[in-house]
Amino acid sequence: MTLRLFAKTRGNKALYRLLLIFLFLFCFTAILLKINIFKLEHVEKNSPSNSNGNNLEEEEIVSPPTVGVDFMGEVKFVNLPSKEHGSPDLKLVTQGGEDPDPEVYQKRLFIKKMMEDAWGEYKKYAWGTNELMPMTRIGRTGGDIYGNVNLGATIIDSLSTLFIMGMDDEFEKARAWVEKEYNLSEHCNEVSLFETNIRILGGFLSAFALTNDTLFLEKAKDVGERLLPAFDTSTGIPHPRVRLCRPQASGSEISIAELGSLHLEFVYLSILTKDYRYYDKVYKLRRHLRKIAGGGVYHDSVSIYDGQFTSSWTSIGGGADSFYEYLVKSWIQLGKAEDLEMYHTAIQAMIDAGMMRTSPQNHFLYFGKVFTGGQADSSFSHLACFAGAMFALGSVSDRRSRTKTRDMDIAKNLTNTCHESYDRAKTKLGPESFSFRPESFSFRRDAEAMSSSYDAQYYILRPEVVESYFTLYRLTGDNKYREWGWEAAQAIEKYCKAREGGGYSGITNVNNLYPHKDDVQQTFFLAETLKYLYLLFSSPNLIHLDNWVFNTEAHPLPVKGKNPMFSPFT
Repeated sequence: MTLRLFAKTRGNKALYRLLLIFLFLFCFTAILLKINIFKLEHVEKNSPSNSNGNNLEEEEIVSPPTVGVDFMGEVKFVNLPSKEHGSPDLKLVTQGGEDPDPEVYQKRLFIKKMMEDAWGEYKKYAWGTNELMPMTRIGRTGGDIYGNVNLGATIIDSLSTLFIMGMDDEFEKARAWVEKEYNLSEHCNEVSLFETNIRILGGFLSAFALTNDTLFLEKAKDVGERLLPAFDTSTGIPHPRVRLCRPQASGSEISIAELGSLHLEFVYLSILTKDYRYYDKVYKLRRHLRKIAGGGVYHDSVSIYDGQFTSSWTSIGGGADSFYEYLVKSWIQLGKAEDLEMYHTAIQAMIDAGMMRTSPQNHFLYFGKVFTGGQADSSFSHLACFAGAMFALGSVSDRRSRTKTRDMDIAKNLTNTCHESYDRAKTKLGPESFSFRPESFSFRRDAEAMSSSYDAQYYILRPEVVESYFTLYRLTGDNKYREWGWEAAQAIEKYCKAREGGGYSGITNVNNLYPHKDDVQQTFFLAETLKYLYLLFSSPNLIHLDNWVFNTEAHPLPVKGKNPMFSPFT
């Protein structure tokens, strides 16, 4: 039929030309469709469940949408071109970023002064040790998470904060110590895989991303290599503890927070070094966990030996928290749809399991621990208050999500609950954990979101609540989060300051107006709490959430396609 039609039209030149044009357009359209189908298949084939990870640079990655916010509170999505070296429309702002409002600027100066005091006391009395004891003014090793040896943890954990705050002279002093005195080969004790990864490896990677100083990259490569022996198991589930001087590790089980919070750092290290062992190991963990989690329910710990869950409960607090956090943040970092799907499935499974609840008196939203038999625990922890930030990021980073409105509502309500735990304490600082069981308070309406246990009334300078304030402010523009952050900063200054011009200490009871201090200035106070407060009172362009994703120690790492430091050597 086609040949007969073609033969007849040869005698009619006009009709002949039209037919040739039609055939050309038909073939061109078919080629375009074939290319698009190939791209879709290529994305599917290179998911973590189908790829060995060694061709990461060749993968077709779906970039999460860029989020912009006007200060009427409306979230806007702007899809920038997905380029390895970022969009020319985005200028990275890593220092400066003052808010034009003079009152906000003064509050930021106040936060910076807190950092100067905390750092100054550490430098004067505890230099090279892991932590400052601000009351007695000596240094300490910080316990077994650092192997009871001094690794200069406060120095490394403070690098990104010092740089962002423009404390350039202090940053250079810290850099000089790293270059001349930092040496893991001198220490042979076992350290925490999790803490070493988020504080030391994360600290070095972030310092490199902020400065392009290869000293920090070389140190990061050294740390990463020393952590790899933890994975020498038959299951690929890492030991929770590893020796720094030789390939040896220990521990029979590991929490999902510990094994799930390696992802951002290991992926970025693979990108920088072209050594995909790190990438392969964390995606192997992801695939395994997804396989053993029936319906997306993840119990809090896993056996090293058989790779099965060992705990009988599911939670979003300590032991599980940053596992969920890194699911959505790895999607933001790399844009792999598999990570986003795993995050959404896990969140829906928690909701379906009855973990999300409201308190009986005030209807405060929280996520309780749920046991295998269906029993539930009606309490919430300070550590779990990170979830306000997580749900907010999950809501805005997936523009196709059908639950984005629900998830932003959850984010706001969880953050409100955590603010209540601060506001209801006499010091205006939140306790380590708080309860919603009415029987614990004789049905006192004002007792919800307060600690019912004496041994949980302490505050150790934790960052999770102000982390959610910062994230919600950036994504909604609602000024109440700045107001809440300022309340927290003033309370820390009033009740945690060791002395005028001195460092900061945790307190043992948030309901005592003359609290006893625990004499520990945690490294995360400088790495996280003060950084989030400083950024809360800065312009949104400073460490913009389009360009950076924070690891669970608040060290900013670059986002693929939005930040040239994601892959600076290509």
